[in-house]
Amino acid sequence: MERKKKKDLLGLKDLSGQEIEEIISWAEKMKENSKRGVEEQFLEGKCIALLFTKPSTRTRVSFEVAISDLGGYPLFLSAQDLQLSRGETIEDTARVLSCYVDGLVIRTFAQEEIEEYARSGDIPVINALTDKFHPCQILADILTIKEKKGKLPGLKLVYLGDGNNVANSILIGMTKVGMDVTICCPPGYEPAEDVIALAQEIANRSGLTALISHNPGEAVQGADVLYTDVWASMGQERDQEERARIFGPFQINSRLISRAREDAIIMHCLPAHRGEEITDEIMSHPRCVIYDQAENRLHAQKAVLKFLYQ
Repeated sequence: MERKKKKDLLGLKDLSGQEIEEIISWAEKMKENSKRGVEEQFLEGKCIALLFTKPSTRTRVSFEVAISDLGGYPLFLSAQDLQLSRGETIEDTARVLSCYVDGLVIRTFAQEEIEEYARSGDIPVINALTDKFHPCQILADILTIKEKKGKLPGLKLVYLGDGNNVANSILIGMTKVGMDVTICCPPGYEPAEDVIALAQEIANRSGLTALISHNPGEAVQGADVLYTDVWASMGQERDQEERARIFGPFQINSRLISRAREDAIIMHCLPAHRGEEITDEIMSHPRCVIYDQAENRLHAQKAVLKFLYQ
């Protein structure tokens, strides 16, 4: 069957600022419609496969529910159950799956893998997390910030912790929607150099700032949004104890949030290690919006599916 030219979401670098704003606008409308029991059925008759090589709670459940709500059929595929586990190539897997399903949502380790799926297959590919990028999370976060702050341009977001996939996507996504971003991390744990360069290029064109800091107390001054993530991501568990020692000063706690704006919101993409990157007290703080972020994964991903399939 002949297919129309496909679109992919491999990272927020693939989207313009205008496209991100369009996705967020759709997400707002789809969230409102969902609460009224109204769902668009543009995935009717389509099967979307979820190919995961990493554990997942929010990503898997929100994508399965989103696809089902929109009339499609979500098909979960564990990589260990496929011939991939016996050495079949990504190219062959992508080409075969393109014969059966209408899209691939992939959660894996290497960014290069997901890019190979996109090159080899002829169906839309969505990055549901790699070691380099986590675009769907940040789209949900942008939606959450807009809901809580009423705007995006002119806000300052400070991320504290490891320069990981979430930090990489924050740098690109938040600057594209007009926000100033500071990534505050220990020396040697900065985001990817190419991501920093791209974010600073975007920021410079728009009169914004995309900064790297190693001083938490200074970085959070005037922040509208404080954001953190686990100090040891999946695959880094062996380094947990060492990272806890190195990252201790970057913990979000009551002392640190007192230096931000009085109405600053606190974000975490979850899962959290309470008492490490963020205290239990702050997880329960009235300005902590972690569960709003989690809910908005559903609505933002519905909007991503609309962007790719309509």
